Amino acid sequence: MTKIIIFDFWGTLVENGVRPSPSKQVRYFLRVKEPFSEFITTFEHAFMTKQFETLREGFEAVVEAFGKRIPDFVYDKLVGMWNKFTILSKPFDDTIEALEDLKKDYKLVILSNTDNFSLRQVMDKYDLEKYFDKVYLSCETGRLKSDTESYKQILSDFDAQPEDCLMVGDSPQSDIISAEAADVPAVLIDRRGWSDEERKVSSLKGLRAFIEE
Repeated sequence: MTKIIIFDFWGTLVENGVRPSPSKQVRYFLRVKEPFSEFITTFEHAFMTKQFETLREGFEAVVEAFGKRIPDFVYDKLVGMWNKFTILSKPFDDTIEALEDLKKDYKLVILSNTDNFSLRQVMDKYDLEKYFDKVYLSCETGRLKSDTESYKQILSDFDAQPEDCLMVGDSPQSDIISAEAADVPAVLIDRRGWSDEERKVSSLKGLRAFIEE
């Protein structure tokens, strides 16, 4: 029986403030040719598993990870884009209502791949942290969501079993598959109706009904 709901953050609770997505724009600015599925793993490890003093320092780590050299004006573009993304990001229309409802009966957790600048700023801006019992960020734990140790840590902290949890995310690969690799049930939030995933909801408003069924 579900006791703990583990939420991804970006694209699940909060809408990215820029299009295309920030990570896709980084790939474009760096002229990385490898497929996005390969790019994103390297990018997130370099940018989101440690803490940096500045965004510039974080992007320098990314550039080094890809073996690139870029002029200063590209760094300026990267930093400007990332700041814009942070400023314009906001909760989806159904997020606050759903969290207020689910908080009554479940422990709520965030598990997110993120840098050490953007997510905390958005949480503070919209007063989101009050809804969550625990927040696990890759930049603070040093582990991405795809690392099964991320789920083991949650289970240990809450003295829970995998079947006590439900992972909710918008990415079949980094949210659903990674959770299931740790034996944690998962459901996809598919706001656009593009996925053929069987276990999915179209909005956070449908999450309680999904759990109780």
